[in-house]
Amino acid sequence: MNFDFTGFLFFVFGAVFGSFLNVCIHRFPRGESIVSPGSHCPHCSAPVHWFDNIPLVSYLFLIGRCRKCRAGISPRYFMVEMATALIWLFFYIFYGVTATSVVGIYLFTVLLAVTCTDFETGYIPDKFTLPSIVAGLVLSCIYPEIQDKTSWYMALLNSFGGFLIGGGILLVTGMIGNILFKKESMGGGDIKLLAMLGAFLGVKKIILVFLIAPIMALPLALYAKYYKRHETIPFGPFIAMAGAWMFLYGNRIWEQFFSIQ
Repeated sequence: MNFDFTGFLFFVFGAVFGSFLNVCIHRFPRGESIVSPGSHCPHCSAPVHWFDNIPLVSYLFLIGRCRKCRAGISPRYFMVEMATALIWLFFYIFYGVTATSVVGIYLFTVLLAVTCTDFETGYIPDKFTLPSIVAGLVLSCIYPEIQDKTSWYMALLNSFGGFLIGGGILLVTGMIGNILFKKESMGGGDIKLLAMLGAFLGVKKIILVFLIAPIMALPLALYAKYYKRHETIPFGPFIAMAGAWMFLYGNRIWEQFFSIQ
C-alpha cells in the first residue's frame, strides 16, 4: 500500500474524468452530444464558466447551486467526481501502475456510470456497454494476466467465452421470464452489461456474477414490491456491484466454493 505524489495525481485526474463522466451520465440517455453545447445549468441554461467547473472544488464553493439562478445542482455531480477519484486512487494504492490498475480503473469507471444512469433513468445506454465489450476483448489480449492466462489467444478465448455466456445466459433468463410473467422481465441494457462484464471477467467469474447479482438485488426488490408497490427495480447497478466484486475477489470465491478438494 502506498500513497505519494503519483497517488495524488491519480486522485486529481480521476476527479477530472469524473467531471466528464457526469456529462456522459446526463446526456447519453437523452441522446445528446457530449461535445456541444458546452456545460450549462439545466435550469436556466446559463453556460458554466471554467472557474465554476473545477471538479469537487467548484461544487463546494458554490454550495451546490448555479451561480446565476441559484437553482440546486444535483449532488450526484459531486458524488461521481469523488467516487471516480477514489476509484483511481484505490487501484494505484493497492495495485500500483499495473495491468490490474489499468483494466480495473476502466471497468470500475464504466460500472459507476452505468449504476448512476440506471438508477436515474432505468436505462443503460449502449454507448457505455458496446464500446466496453470491445475494450474488454482488446485489453484481455494486451494484458492476458487479467484473464489468469499467459498467452493472448487463451485470454481472448476466455474473454470471448465470458462475453457469450454473460449475454446468452441473461438473454435466455429474460426469455423464460417473459413467458412466465407475460411481460418483459429483463431489459436489453442488462443483457449487454452482463455480456460486457463477461468480456472483462471471463467464463468462471461471469457465472458468479449471474448467481450473486440477484441475491444482492433481493432486499431492494422486496422493499419496492411490498412497501413501494413497484414491480421492477433497476437491476444494472446490482450486476455492476457483483461484477466489481468478482473482478477483485472472483478467483478466491470460485476456489472456495467450487474447487474440488
